[in-house]
Amino acid sequence: FTAEQRSWLNGFLAGMLSRGPGLAPGASGSSAAKRALLIAFGSQSGNAESFAKRLAKQAIVQGFAAEAAGLDSLQASDLVRKGNVLIVTSTWGEGDMPDNAVSFWEALNQNGSSPALGGVQFSVLALGDKNYGDTFCLAGRRLDERLEQLGATRVHPRVDCDVDFDEPAKQWGNSALQALLNGSTVEAPAGGGNGLLLSPSVEENPASWSKKNPFSAPLIANIRLNGADSAKDTRHIAFSLAGSGLSYETGDALGVQAQNDPATVDAIIAARAFDATIPVILPDGGQAPLREALLRHYEVRSWLGKAPEEPQSPAEFVDALKKLQPRLYSIASSLRAHPDEVHLCIGVVRYERDGVPHQGVASTFLADRLGMGETTGVFVHTAKHFRVPASGDTPMIMVGPGTGIAPFRAFLEERQATGATGRNWLFFGDQKSQSDFLYREQITAWHQDGLLTRLDLAFSRDQSAKIYVQNRMTEQGAELWRWLDAGAHFYVCGDASRMAKDVDAALHGIIQEQGGRSADEAAAYVADMKQTKRYARDVY
Repeated sequence: FTAEQRSWLNGFLAGMLSRGPGLAPGASGSSAAKRALLIAFGSQSGNAESFAKRLAKQAIVQGFAAEAAGLDSLQASDLVRKGNVLIVTSTWGEGDMPDNAVSFWEALNQNGSSPALGGVQFSVLALGDKNYGDTFCLAGRRLDERLEQLGATRVHPRVDCDVDFDEPAKQWGNSALQALLNGSTVEAPAGGGNGLLLSPSVEENPASWSKKNPFSAPLIANIRLNGADSAKDTRHIAFSLAGSGLSYETGDALGVQAQNDPATVDAIIAARAFDATIPVILPDGGQAPLREALLRHYEVRSWLGKAPEEPQSPAEFVDALKKLQPRLYSIASSLRAHPDEVHLCIGVVRYERDGVPHQGVASTFLADRLGMGETTGVFVHTAKHFRVPASGDTPMIMVGPGTGIAPFRAFLEERQATGATGRNWLFFGDQKSQSDFLYREQITAWHQDGLLTRLDLAFSRDQSAKIYVQNRMTEQGAELWRWLDAGAHFYVCGDASRMAKDVDAALHGIIQEQGGRSADEAAAYVADMKQTKRYARDVY
C-alpha cells in the first residue's frame, strides 16, 4: 500500500468500526440511530469554516447526523439540543474572537444569565499563529475554558494549531469523532494527540489547484505605485492565469508560494560551516540538498544573525525550523475586468533591527527576485464573508488605507463590469498625497465618472496634525449614518491591531451621535450589521 492508500484504509476501517456489523460506509441506517452532531465555526478568513464543513461531511460518512454552522447563527440552546458539539475557531487581531463569533461569546458571558450547558459533550480546535505570542489561539482557548465552566463535558483535548494546521487539524477531527462515538472524556485541555488521519473524502480534490497543488503562474506585471520620494515601496503585482481554469471572486485572497533570499540562506549556511549539498529531510517527506531545502521549504529569516549553537548538524538544524508557508494577499482585481489575470497590491517589507537588515520573505521575493515571465505557485483562498452585496443596488462604504485598497479596487472593477447601480463610497489614506495615493488615476477617474459616489482621502503627513481614515469618517458622520440607515454595507480592509479597531470605534460613535442611540444600542446595531453580513472586515 502507498501512504495515501493506507490513510484511506484507516478512515474506511474507522467508519466500519463505528457502525458495527451490517452497515456499510455511507449507508444512512435509521435516522433515529444517528447521533446528532453540531460542528460550529468562528471564522475570519475562511479557514475555520472550510475545515468545519469538510469535517461535517466526514462525520456524516461515519454515521453522525452532522451539520456545520457559523457561531453567529447559533445560541447556547442549539448546543444543548444537539448534545455533541465540535468547535473550530480562529483568532484575529490581538487575541480577539473572529467577527462571526463575537455575539455567541458575549451570550456565554452575560452576567446573571449565562446558559447552563450540562449534558453537552464538546471539543475545540483552535487555529492561530505562534508569532502572536501570548495571544496565540486565544479565542479557542477562551471558548474551551468557558464551555467547561458552564457545565459542558470535554470529550477530547483542545488542539492549538499554528499556521500549518492541516495535519494536526485532521488528527484532532478524527480523534474527536472517535471520542464522541466511544463516549470517552478528558478533564483538562492538552496538546494535540495521535489518531487516524481523516479519510480522503474530506480532502480537497487533488486534481484542482490548491495549497497542496498550486498553479505555476507567470509574473506579468511588477509596478511600483509610490512616488520616488515616498518612504514606502508598494507594488502592483499581476500574474497570468491563462490555461489554468483557475477562477476567483472579488473578496478572495491569493496564496503565493515564496522563496527565501539566497543571500540570507548562504549567510546562514556559512555561519554554521554546513555543507550546502548534504541531503536533509523536507517538511512533507522526501529529501533535498540543504541549500535547496532552506531556499524553498523552511522559514529561515529568524536565524539571520543568530549565533550558531554547538554541536549542531544540518539534520538537527532543519528539524528546528518551521515549514515555509505560502502568503495570502487580498486580490486587487475583478476577473470580469481582467480575464485570465489576478492582481495584488503588496507593501514591500524592509527594515533594520539591532544593526541587522530584515526583509519580508514574500514581499521582497515578488518585488525583487521573481523575474518577469518567471513562475511561482499560486492558489485561491476563498473568503465567502467578504463579498460585494448580492444586489447591485445596495450602497457600499469601503474603508481601505494603504494596501487595504486592494479588495476595494476589485469591488469597484466588479461593479463597473456588471453595471451595478448602487452608490459607492471610498475612504482611502496613506502618508503623502503626492507620493502615496495608490491607483490615483483609476480612483480619480471612477470618482469623476460617478462610479465612486463619494471619495474621502486622509493623508497623515500632509499637515502637522495627522489625519486618518477614522477622522474622515467622523467628519462625515451625518452622511455616513444616512447611508447606513439606507442599508449600506460597510467594509474594512487593512491593519488589524490599530486601524481596524479605530475605525470600529468611530463607527460605534457615529451610530450613537448621528443615530441617536446609547452605547449599548449602538453596539447592538453593529452586532446586527455583522449578523446580517452588512459589516465585513479583511484585516491582517
